[in-house]
Amino acid sequence: QVRLVESGGGLVQPGGSLRLSCAAFGIVFETNTMGWYRQSPGNQRELVASITPSGDINYADAVKGRFTISRDNAKLTVYLQMNSEKPADTAVYYCHSEGQYTKRRRWGQGTQVTISS
Repeated sequence: QVRLVESGGGLVQPGGSLRLSCAAFGIVFETNTMGWYRQSPGNQRELVASITPSGDINYADAVKGRFTISRDNAKLTVYLQMNSEKPADTAVYYCHSEGQYTKRRRWGQGTQVTISS
């Protein structure tokens, strides 16, 4: 069964840090582009960061210099390190995968991140 399971969300004060993890099950992890999206109330889901099988990385302008995406192919896990958090980062964060060859897309269930004092 294919699953993407996120963890690490929660409440943090502005300026704080969180690390999200996404464990993948049932996919050929090393041939998937992995990414993180987020969605806040009233807004469309938007790309936060992505990392290809070869390690090419793309960040949304809003998070450049603050967030870092990485992947561990041995652990079938992708991470999102979020530093210098802002209230505008508050959203549900979703893990995403896209097959390099199949182009099949999959989503995790989402994890809530709230930045508030």
